[in-house]
Amino acid sequence: MASRAPVIAVVAAVIMAAHLASGSGYDQAAAPFTTSDWQEGSATFYGDDSGLGADFGGACGYGANDIQSLYSTRTAALSTPLFASGSGCGQCYELRCVNSRWCNPGSPSVVVTGTNLCPPNWNLPSDNGGWCNPPRQHFDMAPPSFLILAPRVAGIVPVQFRRVPCQRSGGVRFYVQGNYYWLLLYVMNVGGSGDVGDLAVKRAGEPDCNYVPASRNWGITYQVFAALGNTRGLVVRMTGYSSPRKTIVVDDAITAWWSTGLSYQGSNNFY
Repeated sequence: MASRAPVIAVVAAVIMAAHLASGSGYDQAAAPFTTSDWQEGSATFYGDDSGLGADFGGACGYGANDIQSLYSTRTAALSTPLFASGSGCGQCYELRCVNSRWCNPGSPSVVVTGTNLCPPNWNLPSDNGGWCNPPRQHFDMAPPSFLILAPRVAGIVPVQFRRVPCQRSGGVRFYVQGNYYWLLLYVMNVGGSGDVGDLAVKRAGEPDCNYVPASRNWGITYQVFAALGNTRGLVVRMTGYSSPRKTIVVDDAITAWWSTGLSYQGSNNFY
């Protein structure tokens, strides 16, 4: 009688492959995002002294309420190399002032989230006003964050910065726009690497082969061209932009009978 071991091995392999294709398999496929090495850059400040308002999230897509409820005054506009065409939105950086007489005593550090773009100003030289001109790695910070590094009179200071894991409260949040045939998701409160590289959506209860890939519209917004309807909830599969590109599935945020113009928060995140 032929051995059943090869058959069992094949079945086990098929089950494992199916598990890896599911949300839980992706969730455990990559190691957590870790702190990077220190790099050299510079920092200034902009906007209202409160550090709050829509001005601090425009290019990424964060509204005034998002800034206040999720990121508070710990934000920065990123120069073009760091903004990375919107992929840098949501990333977290630790900054400390260095090599300047203006650095606050002890050179304390602050962790900020990239929520906006600091555009280049080609009318000014990069070392005299054009602080966000590529290839400079520059942070234009909310005033309360900058003041942790140096006093206002400093204007601009040299800094060391490094990527750090984003510590968020609760799961990923989605603000839903569009309609039942064209979905636009604003993806916020992302932990771990803080960024999103790939996103796909399916209706709850459908097989994984029904995931519809989304494309980045701008900043933190992703669009799906599909007739999804709202009689079922939506399942969102997300993969980080930065290595190790962990993937999670958020299946309890956007519930049945969802509506545009509302925010939905799940329990899962890139922890």
